Amino acid sequence: MSVIDDFLIGVDLPRMVPVRQVFADDAVADVAQAVRDQFERPEIASRIVPDMSVAVGVGSRGLSDLPTIVATTIQELKRLGAKPFIVPAMGSHGGATAEGQADLLAHLGVTEQSAGCPIKSSMDTVELGHLPSGLPIYMDKHAMQADGIIVINRVKPHTSFSGGIESGLAKMLTIGLGKQRGAESCHAEGFGRMAQNVHDMSIYKLAHTPFLFGLAMVENSYDKACMIEAIPGEQIMEREPELLAEARTRMPRILFRPLDVLIVDQMGKEFSGTGMDPNITGRAGTPYLTLSQEVTRMAVLDLTDNSAGNATGIGLADICTRRLFEKIDVAATYANCITSTVLGNARIPVTMETDLDAVKLAIKTCNVPDLSKIRMVRLANTLHLETILISEALLPEAIENPAIEVLGEPREFEF
Repeated sequence: MSVIDDFLIGVDLPRMVPVRQVFADDAVADVAQAVRDQFERPEIASRIVPDMSVAVGVGSRGLSDLPTIVATTIQELKRLGAKPFIVPAMGSHGGATAEGQADLLAHLGVTEQSAGCPIKSSMDTVELGHLPSGLPIYMDKHAMQADGIIVINRVKPHTSFSGGIESGLAKMLTIGLGKQRGAESCHAEGFGRMAQNVHDMSIYKLAHTPFLFGLAMVENSYDKACMIEAIPGEQIMEREPELLAEARTRMPRILFRPLDVLIVDQMGKEFSGTGMDPNITGRAGTPYLTLSQEVTRMAVLDLTDNSAGNATGIGLADICTRRLFEKIDVAATYANCITSTVLGNARIPVTMETDLDAVKLAIKTCNVPDLSKIRMVRLANTLHLETILISEALLPEAIENPAIEVLGEPREFEF
């Protein structure tokens, strides 16, 4: 028995209750058809000229139905006579290497075979100009060699700052297609200036690149696209804030607040840029994000394979497991965090040998005198919040809430 084991003697795990959180379910019935419908719009179709080359920016986020959305976009571009190719639009992700970014796309189900077109992955950029502050503005070299550029992304609240434009088309245009150098430039003044820099760099790029339009998705609380809209380049800065407001109202959340302990089974880049969405956990790496959740102690148990070792956001947890720690690719994680300038997102929490010990330590240190009253929630991840587990002490609260459906009796904690 180790010294750590001595500290955990007598820590009992609460019984947990499965519940369903009920949110609006208004997903698009046929995603491929919804994409085709956007290409039927004259103001979109007229931008495609036969034989023009079109660079399609695809990011590292786990959008719902991403392979279908990308493949349908490529099919529609070809139908209109274009010659499309895909460019990874993910800033410094994938370890800031061309191979790593292509691998990330493959992890998300986007390959040359699935999409039906070439993928041109490179970290080479073109310097377009500078902001008045002197920050350089970079653009992917392959994209700038194309006759036209489009991007595909969901619009949602960012994980490190709040503003009129957060995570969406403008950010992908600025940071995603800026590759590592562009991402580093946009982050150089910190997240306190991020909203303004994304705005200003987007305005510049829209005026100095052959940008055509962006294909935006808004997802509902069940991680399904509920809106798909092609937005002409000249309308993005006006339309995207409206979609962001819509996305904010549709975000899932934990319907219990505050929490003594939050257990997250898996963190990962397909769930959030910071592995675990601060808008859900209440834990952020910067002071520039408006949050509502309160969590005393948080433990994360694993890292997804799709993250390819990028554990950005691990530092937001108090406790992790040895299993997660051994999956971390330090180079990929550091590349992401150094580029964003938020070094705390790469800090390693207290590391426990097993899931059981990690959970016990979270309970031990949550400062609740009577553990029979502990307010504890367990999530599969921070993106899928329909079915969660709550401690038995939260059961009366769940029964009183019409947005919560109790799915079973209290049961012993399972691993």
